[in-house]
Amino acid sequence: MRITSASIVLPLIHATSATPSSPEPQAIFSNPPSTSSPASHRIPSIHESAIQARRILHISNIATLSTTFPPSTSPDISPQENRPGDVANAPIGLMEYYASCPTPNVYDPTILGVTIATTMKNAASGSNVTLSLRYQPPPSAPPRPDDPWAYLPANLPRFALIGSLERMSEEEVEEYGVRECFIRSHPEAKIWEPGTDIHESWWGRLVVREVYFFGGFGDRARIGWIPIQEWRGVTEGEVEGYRLVGEEGYEEFLGRKGWEGEVEGGNGEEGDEQVFRIQPVDL
Repeated sequence: MRITSASIVLPLIHATSATPSSPEPQAIFSNPPSTSSPASHRIPSIHESAIQARRILHISNIATLSTTFPPSTSPDISPQENRPGDVANAPIGLMEYYASCPTPNVYDPTILGVTIATTMKNAASGSNVTLSLRYQPPPSAPPRPDDPWAYLPANLPRFALIGSLERMSEEEVEEYGVRECFIRSHPEAKIWEPGTDIHESWWGRLVVREVYFFGGFGDRARIGWIPIQEWRGVTEGEVEGYRLVGEEGYEEFLGRKGWEGEVEGGNGEEGDEQVFRIQPVDL
């Protein structure tokens, strides 16, 4: 697929990009040679693309976590689940909360694992895990009359983190304030955090082994694999200093309200009837 200068004009996502000039036709789904692209449409370096991805990881807190179902003969499958046999080895992607917490491995997103969840059961059965993220400008993003395609989803970065889940020790959770970091991002998660009676849960991380990045249209964004050393090598200063197009107001876009709740009734014994009530609270 190719576009010409007569069709659309799409700037690089960095807010400081200059108004683009009309480029020569370029391949969209590949990175063209740097010499063939005008200066205003320079393909970001691998490190610059890694900064973009790490910035998205930092400011977002919800993504899609994908796993594969184990073989139908797996001993981990409970008969009570009544799982169809033809989903064996099939992938499934579900929404998942995560947080970017200041552990030594800040590049590995923090997860609150619920043992009974399908994703966590698949991971426990040996499935690899992929966390997929994308940048979505907030409604407050300022208009770009010079470029009506600036906020086109196909022109914005998205990427996948491929790896495995790893549980954190209680000592690590305590030392680095993992619980406080996650609850700050997801106040309602207090309902099912470790130690509550709702579900068995645990603090963990996605140990990232590979990163696939799709920065947007290929004549002005990088598409391809980011080496793991580049992903891990991005500094916190680079993450804090970078801004995506239209990012102002993103925190408000994530929501001004959280949730709190409590369990009413029963003594916590099997067979007791309990009611869980939640209500919105200002953060």
